[in-house]
Amino acid sequence: MIGKTNEQKAVIKPFSELETAVADAEVMLELALSESDDAARSSALEDTSSMLSSAEEAYERLKLQSLLTGPLDRCNAYISLHAGAGGTESCDWASMLMRMYQRYCERVGYEVEVVDLTPGDEAGISAATLNIRGHNAYGFMKAERGVHRLVRISPFDANKRRHTSFVSLDVIAELEDDVDVEIKEEDLEISTFRSGGAGGQHVNKTDSAIRIRHIPTGIVVGCQAERSQHKNRAKAMSILKAKIYEYEQDKKRASLEKFYGEKGAIAWGSQIRSYVLQPYTMVKDLRTGIQTGNVQAVLDGDIGQFIDGWLKWKSAGGVPVKSASGDDDD
Repeated sequence: MIGKTNEQKAVIKPFSELETAVADAEVMLELALSESDDAARSSALEDTSSMLSSAEEAYERLKLQSLLTGPLDRCNAYISLHAGAGGTESCDWASMLMRMYQRYCERVGYEVEVVDLTPGDEAGISAATLNIRGHNAYGFMKAERGVHRLVRISPFDANKRRHTSFVSLDVIAELEDDVDVEIKEEDLEISTFRSGGAGGQHVNKTDSAIRIRHIPTGIVVGCQAERSQHKNRAKAMSILKAKIYEYEQDKKRASLEKFYGEKGAIAWGSQIRSYVLQPYTMVKDLRTGIQTGNVQAVLDGDIGQFIDGWLKWKSAGGVPVKSASGDDDD
């Protein structure tokens, strides 16, 4: 009941705040117009303009939220990163993307927890799963589902050649308790292992990390965020439940390929977004056509323009602006 109440407050509060902001701006405008002193009037009009700009930003956020009509859009989310073609380069790229999403979550006020992480052989990460908690987390994060491509001069190449790397990102909703997904115990293959860490007195000396394979579907999930095996198993089962739900939903839509439809193989021609650092700097979304030359800001978590743009694009029909295979530069 408390959760439902908080959810309703999260919907109603922005409308109340917008109404208050517009009313305050109207009062400030009246004060400005009543001022006989030119300097005071000018200052009050500037304040009015600033208040209206803030109200307009709030209105735009509400318009975006109105596009989140999916039954699970309000839920928390799990995002999974998997390094693809490119070896060490892709593992390093995966760690850069993980940092980007952590920074984005900080910007928008979402909580983020690293649930599972597999280090790369030489650098970066091979795979990682993050739990993102916040109102409409899944609704916004689903925009990032797909293959992300990086072009840069490799820091791991002594000859300083240009390399192309790929990382696949998947997004699923964290299901609420009232969503029923049947998972039979005999269909599970469960293994335990010791959680990774930096060592020292806090290193985990017990096999508390969990890996679960769902035999009928082949879905594999893991969790090593907690020091308790029981808690890791509970979180891994939550992820498995969400993945099986997504899997079954796609079967009902008569096409399992839809689950990978915007993601595809983790290689050339399947990317949704390109991040180019050489020979020029640009991040371009290949679905919406939105692009920016400020790559560093994007890698520091400034990805709102791409997420917002995707939501608007999807609501308008989702016709790709340019195919991924037509993108330039390798």
